[in-house]
Amino acid sequence: MNTTRTNDFTSIITGRRSIRKYDTAVKISKEEMTEILSEATLAPSSVNMQPWRFLIIESPEAKAKLATIAKFNQLQVETSAAMIAVFGDLNNFDYAEEIYGTAVERGLMPAEVKERQLTALGAHFANLPAAVNRETVMIDGGLVSMQLMLAARAHGYDTNAIGGFEKDQIAELFDMDKERYIPVMLISIGKAVDAGYASVRLPVDTVAQWK
Repeated sequence: MNTTRTNDFTSIITGRRSIRKYDTAVKISKEEMTEILSEATLAPSSVNMQPWRFLIIESPEAKAKLATIAKFNQLQVETSAAMIAVFGDLNNFDYAEEIYGTAVERGLMPAEVKERQLTALGAHFANLPAAVNRETVMIDGGLVSMQLMLAARAHGYDTNAIGGFEKDQIAELFDMDKERYIPVMLISIGKAVDAGYASVRLPVDTVAQWK
């Protein structure tokens, strides 16, 4: 397990780079990957439904399979410690009882609030247009993905967010229900072999307005 951890948030966000080539000798234990994912899942989500689902692709066989649908990102697939496929679960309300029930058990929510919330949410999701549900899940998936990359950086690892893959094929390729699980992005993770390149950001005056 990697015991080096950076807690300075400024250094985490300023030191992050989009890395394409990794040290193939570096592996991430299931224990530490679980810790990284747990920290990522502290991200916010609409009505706390946490629709994100992760597929950790790390075995040579699984990577070879992924390589067939990520043709422009072969280097990340080949050299990373793992490729994390982030999906959104369109049936995320199936976990509402577990989420809100656990909140009650832990003393974080009164039982009457839970019942009131679940009744209201049940009606909401029953009438929620599919397009709105999909859009919400994608937004939540983006939030957790960014948090995952920052959590990885805090653990001393590097990442690359990848959108260039066959999104219409990945769920079926890994035996997932493509009608339920929609791909958000791939994230490569590992230890960079070099520092990578810093990139320019538009100034705040260009991207923000005050009224």
